[in-house]
Amino acid sequence: MQAINHYSKAFKGLMRPLILSDLNELWQLDLRVFLDGEVYERETFRFLLTNPKVIARQIRSEYDEMAAFGIAQIEDTGQGHITAIGVAPEYRRRGLARLLLHEIERSLVARGISSIKLEVRANNDAAQQLYEQLGYITTQRMGKYYSNGDDGYSMVKLLETFD
Repeated sequence: MQAINHYSKAFKGLMRPLILSDLNELWQLDLRVFLDGEVYERETFRFLLTNPKVIARQIRSEYDEMAAFGIAQIEDTGQGHITAIGVAPEYRRRGLARLLLHEIERSLVARGISSIKLEVRANNDAAQQLYEQLGYITTQRMGKYYSNGDDGYSMVKLLETFD
């Protein structure tokens, strides 16, 4: 178990790959995280977890429960795309999303990917602040991007590659 002490509430857990046998737990956590209706179908997760162009990681708590997950896909254009970052409500504000993003970015660089993009709700100030701290830049506001009519932002980041 690795102690993660970035914030006031210490967290003990470990990061590991997210695999097909985690599908049901992943789907249940996704339902808890995204209460606004932007959840993935179970079959979408099945597709992502079996796709070789996907990087999927989870952080498990000391009680062996999934505390957070992150999924990115390498698009046909050669760009990375964060498709989901989710942290269980009881584990938020402990730096878990930041750790997942760092690991996903590192994994993309290891595969030769030099840029990454993501979408975030226009009203999700906390997530936007995290992404900006990590070097993401807002490139576009997308009107009514989400199914409930909320606007979104497209954000991108150039990744440091070591040739």
